[in-house]
Amino acid sequence: MTLTANKIALSEKYTELFHAHRSMLDAGSSSLLNRMRDIAIKRFEKTGIPGFKNENYKYTNLERVFDKDYRHILEYEQVDVDLNEAFRCDVPQLDTHVVLLVNGWYYAKNQPLQNLPKGVVVGSLKQVANEQPELVQEYLNRQAALSDDPIVALNTAFAQDGFFMHVPDHVVFEKPVQVINIMRSQDAIFATQRNLIVVGKNSQAKVIFCDHTMSSRDFLTNNVTEVFVGQDAVVDIYTVQNQNNQANSVNSSFFKQEANSNLLSSVATLHGGLIRNNLKVEMAGEHAEANLYGMSFTDKKQHVDNFTNIEHAQPNCLSNQVYKYVLDEDSVGAFAGRIHVVRDAQKTNAFQRNNNVLLTDSAKMNTKPQLIIDADDVKCSHGATIGQIDEEALFYLRARGIGEADARMMLMNAFAHEVVQNIRVEPLRDRIDELVEKRLRGELAYCHSCDRH
Repeated sequence: MTLTANKIALSEKYTELFHAHRSMLDAGSSSLLNRMRDIAIKRFEKTGIPGFKNENYKYTNLERVFDKDYRHILEYEQVDVDLNEAFRCDVPQLDTHVVLLVNGWYYAKNQPLQNLPKGVVVGSLKQVANEQPELVQEYLNRQAALSDDPIVALNTAFAQDGFFMHVPDHVVFEKPVQVINIMRSQDAIFATQRNLIVVGKNSQAKVIFCDHTMSSRDFLTNNVTEVFVGQDAVVDIYTVQNQNNQANSVNSSFFKQEANSNLLSSVATLHGGLIRNNLKVEMAGEHAEANLYGMSFTDKKQHVDNFTNIEHAQPNCLSNQVYKYVLDEDSVGAFAGRIHVVRDAQKTNAFQRNNNVLLTDSAKMNTKPQLIIDADDVKCSHGATIGQIDEEALFYLRARGIGEADARMMLMNAFAHEVVQNIRVEPLRDRIDELVEKRLRGELAYCHSCDRH
């Protein structure tokens, strides 16, 4: 069978699954989600699972992970998770509202969150879409529908549940919400999750996503998150990816910012198999600011790919991107960062940097920074570096009595700290520092209840 024929067969596998279980998908969801399915599956059929010939996926072969035999989670399944051992990423000092999602679904035994500010809604996307559709319908699929990514379309076709949060205007939601995404099964499973976060005018909120596995199985997750940041709002979205090395995931996040808003996105990838993170930011109001940070630590045959796209659609906006990778053994990294300044977006400031350290000769890094500038009064820069540990700095430390292993650790921690220091939740920042150090030492960096594979 030729590659082209195999690609067609793989795409048909998912379209046939969709049509065979359409009634189940509709029954397990809300009318707001159901009305999007037909257009989405047609959009997926046009391209199918993207391969290397797709420019946006030229460094990541999704076909090999989508072509496995998974049991698809098409309805809620009761999976036992001990809430007394809540996953808090081992951060005892981190005071958060905790909710669990298991295999892409909002966990039925989640307790209602207490002491939420007036008007704040946190819960199941499916439930809120059914019971309070006015909170959802204006925002759901507004950004994701503009994407030409077939994996996003596949999510829209199959999505039934996920995490939802709504913060009304003029509300400061100080206590972070910690969303624990758990994969647990004795089978190889495929889970689809859809998240929606809406933060109103002059409001503030923080959300921490922690991705974990509780079983040593082949998993595949297709997650889409849409975040709307209102005028003068401040939103922090943190993601900690710490799954077993057989867990693969595609995570697509869409952010829309109104005037004078401030967005911070920080992604720390510690463990996993093949991980692809897509981040799209639309700066739709003047004087908006977006700061995107990412760091990845890979070994064995891990593959981590971060794809960012920032669109400066209005004047006087600022964006900053810093992504760092430390690659060991036979692991592979990829980074593609795109900045697009539209014609009338004058006085734009946009900066992008990707720095990478290869610890072995067999580790590989692919980097592709991009600038598309259609305005003339802007300040934009981008750059990328790929190298090894600074031997002069290593010699300097060793000359002062520090052993080679400790000296290398100090240099790697310093390399990563530029990203860590921008986390605006102090207990989380301290814990990420600890997890990074454990990861660099080759120790298991999983949370206390996670499967150690």
